[in-house]
Amino acid sequence: MAMDLPDDYFMKAALMEAVTARDRGEIPVGAVVVCNNIIIARAHNLTETLNDPTAHAEMQAITAASAYLGGKYLDKCSLYVTLEPCTMCAGALFWSRIGKLVYGAADEKRGYTANAKRILHKKTGVLPSVMEKECSSILKDFFKTKRQDLTANNN
Repeated sequence: MAMDLPDDYFMKAALMEAVTARDRGEIPVGAVVVCNNIIIARAHNLTETLNDPTAHAEMQAITAASAYLGGKYLDKCSLYVTLEPCTMCAGALFWSRIGKLVYGAADEKRGYTANAKRILHKKTGVLPSVMEKECSSILKDFFKTKRQDLTANNN
């Protein structure tokens, strides 16, 4: 019988996606979809690259996982994402019927819990704050660098 891998194992994979996003000049958010202890989709923010405000890591991961499985329902899957999903992404998670949502850093301004607590499917399990420090750090460092660059360019 196969042992379930710990949540931080998969969150580390999502963090690697966030690093890829950061290195491409995207807001560093990464996501992976896991089914039967196997990563079936990897994604990161592509809003700048695609010039598309809906190209969040979660949306990209849902699309890739649905294509991999050949169906729109992800009820036997878990999504690991480095930042709490926004309302748009939570709505997509509702429609995909994701089995479990695991996120790292809370998003107090734009996260779904601040705006629409009951947006996820009633059967979706939620586990917040997994590797919260690491997930928060990559975001804070990214925006600190952006502010420094902006200040340097204005001087």
